[in-house]
Amino acid sequence: MTKTPEKKTPKGTAVEKPKAGNKPNALQQPLQPSEDLAAVVGGGTLARGEVVSKVWEYIKANKLQNPDDGREILADDKLRKVFGKDKVTMFEMNKLLAQHLK
Repeated sequence: MTKTPEKKTPKGTAVEKPKAGNKPNALQQPLQPSEDLAAVVGGGTLARGEVVSKVWEYIKANKLQNPDDGREILADDKLRKVFGKDKVTMFEMNKLLAQHLK
């Protein structure tokens, strides 16, 4: 049995390489967006982190952040179908996006 090669850090301490076959963490797991969410981020499977990034790209491209409070997102027609309301905070958004990912 061969030993996993170790890398040396500048201080000379050994660091093990990650083992092959590890499961992806929750942010890396490929998920299928719902039809409403796919209208914003595109179809196909995406990792949760990619979905959040693409939603933010959409929000910024369409100037949907409240100019008085940047933490608040003002939903357009597409996002209203995903969020279920006209305004959400950036903290609520992640919880609402999770409901549209399988």
